[in-house]
Amino acid sequence: MESLARISNMLETARDLTLEAAQSASAAGRRKDLLGLGPKALTVQETRKLLNSRMDREVLEGLKRVMESLFRGSDCSEFFPDVIKNVASPILEIKKLVYIYLLRYAESEPDLALLSINTIQKSLTDQNPLIRAMAIRVMSGIRVPVISQIVALAIKKCVTDMSPYVRKSAALAIPKCYRLDPGTLGLLTENLGTLLGDKSCFVVGAAVMAFLEVCPEKLDLVHKHYKGLCKMLVEMDEWGQLAVVNLLTIYARKCFPQVKHHGKEGMYVMDPDLELFLEKCKLLLHSRNSAVITSIAKAFHHLSPPNSTTYLVHITGPLVSLLRCPPDIAHMSLINIVSISLSHPSLFASYATHFLIQPSLEPSHLWKLKMEMQTLMFPYLKKPLRSLILTELEYFAKGWDKELVRESVRAIGRCAQTESAAGRERVAKRCLGVLLRLVTEDSAVGGAVVVAESLTVIRHIIQSYAARKQRGGEEYANMVVIKLARALDTTMHPQARASIIWLVGEFAGGGNGGMGNIAADTLRILAKGFADESESVRGMIVLLAAKVYVAYLNRRKERREKEKAARGSGDEGSGEEDDDDEEDEELSTHPIPLLYTYLLHLLSRYDTSYDLRDRARLYRSLLSDPQSTQLASLLLQAPKPAPEARSPSERVLKDGWVVGSASLALGVLEGEAGGGNGGVRGYVGLPVWVRKGEEVGREAREVGEVVIGRVGDTGGIVRGTGVAGGVEAVKAVNGNGSGGTGGGKEEPKSLEDWLASEGSSGDDESEEEEEEDGEEEDEEGDDEEEDDEEEDKDKEEEEEEEEEEDEEEDASGDEKTSMLPRSSS
Repeated sequence: MESLARISNMLETARDLTLEAAQSASAAGRRKDLLGLGPKALTVQETRKLLNSRMDREVLEGLKRVMESLFRGSDCSEFFPDVIKNVASPILEIKKLVYIYLLRYAESEPDLALLSINTIQKSLTDQNPLIRAMAIRVMSGIRVPVISQIVALAIKKCVTDMSPYVRKSAALAIPKCYRLDPGTLGLLTENLGTLLGDKSCFVVGAAVMAFLEVCPEKLDLVHKHYKGLCKMLVEMDEWGQLAVVNLLTIYARKCFPQVKHHGKEGMYVMDPDLELFLEKCKLLLHSRNSAVITSIAKAFHHLSPPNSTTYLVHITGPLVSLLRCPPDIAHMSLINIVSISLSHPSLFASYATHFLIQPSLEPSHLWKLKMEMQTLMFPYLKKPLRSLILTELEYFAKGWDKELVRESVRAIGRCAQTESAAGRERVAKRCLGVLLRLVTEDSAVGGAVVVAESLTVIRHIIQSYAARKQRGGEEYANMVVIKLARALDTTMHPQARASIIWLVGEFAGGGNGGMGNIAADTLRILAKGFADESESVRGMIVLLAAKVYVAYLNRRKERREKEKAARGSGDEGSGEEDDDDEEDEELSTHPIPLLYTYLLHLLSRYDTSYDLRDRARLYRSLLSDPQSTQLASLLLQAPKPAPEARSPSERVLKDGWVVGSASLALGVLEGEAGGGNGGVRGYVGLPVWVRKGEEVGREAREVGEVVIGRVGDTGGIVRGTGVAGGVEAVKAVNGNGSGGTGGGKEEPKSLEDWLASEGSSGDDESEEEEEEDGEEEDEEGDDEEEDDEEEDKDKEEEEEEEEEEDEEEDASGDEKTSMLPRSSS
């Protein structure tokens, strides 16, 4: 015994050494192939000799050489007859390679490919499920329309196969068969209905994918499988989960009533079946597949009650976690986050630190979206986080990247104009302080860009501040204008100087007291170097002069009216003459009319710009007549509406793109470049919610019967065998107004009722019929007793009828007793 054990150990050791040697030899051969030191390429004759050999080893070697040439891009169609001969080989490796070659060249050689169909059909009955699955995959992959009916029959056969792998292959073959011949849709739809009810989640996922491609509008196939799909969702593979979530999202919009608020604020009514689907989706939020998380975000966003975050709050963490993924996945996640935040900006406030940007490490399209998220969340953040964001934006506004500087300044402006109930004034003042420092310091590398963008944003903030009459908003705006007027001595950028002059003319040109003096003094200083300014600045100076002059005329008119009122009913004639003399003397000596006349003289005679010359003529003709002063005031001092600081992606994301779709991402990118909104080819948006009265009732998802709408005040139900049939039934009942008064719905039998009814007599439904048609059943049940009565011919006919009635009543009572269900005990 010891010697035998020793010998067996030696044999096992030798076997292990042989396997190791073979593995090392194959690895060395692969290295030689990579280095170009492998075996020489065979000629066509040598390859055909291997393919036609009687030895399986040589045939396998020939097929490997053909596959090598095929994947290198060479044309190997000349070997088609030689390769197809081996389709009936029992060796699995040979069969696989032949099938791969057949799929590649069957369309170019349809006649020869048809010769192998019979052999492939025989493989559908092979004992190996792998071979059966390969056979159905190859048959559906041969793009020859002649075999479409054969493929459809093969699919029908594989749908009932014992192996789930074969059934999955049959499900994946359905779209191929449909593309090959759309006329097989009826048979394929029938097979899909069977596959959707499969017990294996491995098969159902593939069936749902095929359903979405072949017949996504036939939702009547999904009714009786709805709850099964919801419960099986967690057990599926990731791509099956993705398909099922997309299908049930469409199903919910077409079959469930839209969720609406009910009663108190925050209360809503939701269909229990829809709630079942959304609750099952929560279990997938920890999926490692980003597409699954995005599809759940789509379902929650488009199926949740309006203005409710009951389900959306669960998707925030998973979406934020995708920001640590590669840039393409992080980009899609950010787009979906921004899209959701436009409707519910407070959802992601607890994740504010995840949106801090790193411009040196991130591409521009990522940090732009993060910066946009910072401004959306800003009013819902705590004070330390708001200070952190403003400090960061101020730091980036002083950088060297012009695009980063521009976006940072605009983000500061959106933070200042944000709608926050608490502390809005303090936030706006701080943002204005940051922008004023950027304007006055002008120390950044992109100083001109900083000043120009900052002044544009300041103008928007001041306009919105001045429009609010409470809490001294107008006074604070005037104070900011004074600071900007002082910055004219150091600001050299033409656009910046033009913006400051416009602000001075808008908010200080018509003011009283000190503000009017500030505008006039600013005009006096600018008039000295008028000829050296750029055209845009000269235009703003002329506009400032016109506004100051109109304000001067209005003040003088008010003063004269007060003087007239004070004089009363005195010598009016002599008073008017004296007023005219004083008016002429004031216009010739007052500095404001002199400045205005001087600037118009320069413009109308010596300026090189035709536009400025025309503008000077307009102002001169408008303000030369005292009667047109009121019209000039309306034109020059009309209140301007405060501009709104909209989020950059709001225009694109509000176009109705579905959350989680690639078209949403492309829409954002095209919107940044000013492009259109075409979307991806094949994009299909979500359907609108089903109209009231056409919803599919819960009974359809219980027993497979479609119930559409409810008719009448008593809760009557209109039933139909399908969606179209149910709609026609609703129309038929609603047409004359007499329908809908039927009784309530019948409760489906429970498992205990079915088990109890199995032990009863053969006709289980006779109990209900017996209550309605008792007399007919009594006559059928007493045939024997009637024969006995006929034998007694001596009795009178009246007595016979009475006896028959008495016996029928007794028999009916016995029959009813015998048909009672048996006790479950």
